[in-house]
Amino acid sequence: MIEIPGLPPRLSDEVLARRRELSVTPDLGEIRTERLVLRPYVEADASELHAISNGEPATRLGGRIEAYDADELIWRFMRSGPFVGPDDLRLLHGHIAALPDARVLTAVDRATNELLGSVSLLANVPADLKVEVGNIWYCPAVQGTGVNAEAVGSVIDALFGLGYQRIEWKCHALNLRSRRAAERLGFTFEGVLDRHLIVQGRHRDSAWYRLLASDHRP
Repeated sequence: MIEIPGLPPRLSDEVLARRRELSVTPDLGEIRTERLVLRPYVEADASELHAISNGEPATRLGGRIEAYDADELIWRFMRSGPFVGPDDLRLLHGHIAALPDARVLTAVDRATNELLGSVSLLANVPADLKVEVGNIWYCPAVQGTGVNAEAVGSVIDALFGLGYQRIEWKCHALNLRSRRAAERLGFTFEGVLDRHLIVQGRHRDSAWYRLLASDHRP
């Protein structure tokens, strides 16, 4: 094939073949790290996930959080929450899990089998070898312990291992914790889309980040 000046080189046949082979619904199976298991969310997870994210005291991974503001520490920049009861959380996670281009993963303490939080794969487009990681949250008892780097880092490694070429991260432009987390994981800031979404009755400006397979070092 003739190369055209200024255009990127044609991708290899091996890379292009992954467009046909990857599932429309992202399927990473079960991922194990030193401390965690990332596995597909099931409805039975909702009660415990609610209990560790509703502002009540919680102990996880040897850390403890006393009564806290669930909106401030978890849900303020999310699509919805805090949740009155587990059924409301179940509706949100169930809705995401039912999307044809998404998958919800539950983060689990490998040693105790206690639930720690949730990570989702969104906007999966195998034809373009790209996918988004998002709707990420953890019990405040484990925030700041490296759980996110371990969980999302392992998901990133798995996605690139499957042949994805671009992973996206989108968050509320005011969500500085999420933006710093993206940068620590090696994502590159691409810009802000003004009034990108309406979230909890307000316009949301979204900060966009991306990580390319060519830039990733496992």
